[in-house]
Amino acid sequence: MVTRKIERVSVIAAIYATITIVFAPLSYGLIQVRISEALTILPFIFPESVLGLFLGCFIANIYGGLGLIDIVFGSLATLLAAFLTKKMPHPFLAPLPPVVINAVVVAFILKYVLGYPFVVSMFYVGLGQFLACYFLGLPLLYLLQKYQWPKY
Repeated sequence: MVTRKIERVSVIAAIYATITIVFAPLSYGLIQVRISEALTILPFIFPESVLGLFLGCFIANIYGGLGLIDIVFGSLATLLAAFLTKKMPHPFLAPLPPVVINAVVVAFILKYVLGYPFVVSMFYVGLGQFLACYFLGLPLLYLLQKYQWPKY
C-alpha cells in the first residue's frame, strides 16, 4: 500500500507540472487559468495527493519566471490549499480552498514581483482558479467518486 501511495504522489506531481508547463501561456501571469489546478480536488479522496500537488507546483513554478518568491510561496499556497481541501466536509466545497488561497497568495506575488494592483490580481487569479477548480476539477471529483474511489 505504501508503494501505491508513493506512485500516486509521483504521478500527480508529474501530471501537474507537465500540464502547467505545456499550457504555460495559460498558466502564468495576471490572467491565468492553470488547467492543472483541476487536480487540486484530489486530496478530497486521496490524502497523499497533497504532497504530489505541492511537488508538481514547485516544479512548475521553477519554469514560471517569477523567481524564488513564486517557487516558495506559490508552492506553499498550493500545499495549504491541498491540505484544507482534504478537510472539506462536502465535495462541492473541495475546490474552495485552492480558489481562495491562490487568489490571495498569487495576487501578493504578482504585486511584489510585477507591481500589479493587488485587488485586480486577486480578482483575475481567483476567476481563473474558479474556472479551473469548479468547471474542471469538480466534475473530475464527481467522476472519480462515481466510478472508482469513495473518500477515505
